[in-house]
Amino acid sequence: MGQDNERRCPRCTQPVKEPTAWSSAWRCDLHGEVHPLLPAFSPSSDGLVALLRTTRDVPVWLPWPLPTGWLVAGFAGAGDERTGIRGSVVALSGPNPLGGPGDMLVVAEEPGTGLGAGLAGLDHVDPGAEFACCPPSAAASFDNHDIPLWLVDSPERAVFAGEAKGRWLWLVLWPETAGTLLIDPIVLRDLRDPWQDLDIPFGARSPRLAS
Repeated sequence: MGQDNERRCPRCTQPVKEPTAWSSAWRCDLHGEVHPLLPAFSPSSDGLVALLRTTRDVPVWLPWPLPTGWLVAGFAGAGDERTGIRGSVVALSGPNPLGGPGDMLVVAEEPGTGLGAGLAGLDHVDPGAEFACCPPSAAASFDNHDIPLWLVDSPERAVFAGEAKGRWLWLVLWPETAGTLLIDPIVLRDLRDPWQDLDIPFGARSPRLAS
């Protein structure tokens, strides 16, 4: 997710080719037609507003209250002006409970987008064939409804995935030990909901939202 204006593949972050007179789709040389990954939005109220402006049917999840000492570190989205946002990312940074700094990306996406899988370091577009083949490893909740989350095997990070509002929900954490943040269920807010008046603390842009 570069800091330039280039749109990229949500699965591999390589630059994508623009629509043509013969096709309205963006194309990745490796993954074919994709919903392009937009340049990351700044960690600010303006950045959030810019993401929400083009978000239609995909939640923008925020753990709330935030874990102690954690800050919102940016936003990202996959989609275009024609389709609207099909995948959203909220980035957070803070102290790893087991020492050192930690990063978290909270992803909501329509099936087949591949954004969460790409950020999780996977080669496919969803959590994989063995997803949900055992009891869930963690849980989230939204509006008093429980959301089971399963651990997804991924290199050098902790990845949890589930389904909420008919969309994939991913939580991707670095380093792997930061996954201990999910020992207790995590409560989510959908930032699209207009009735909220959250005093969101912002920090520096997450390195996980850069190429």
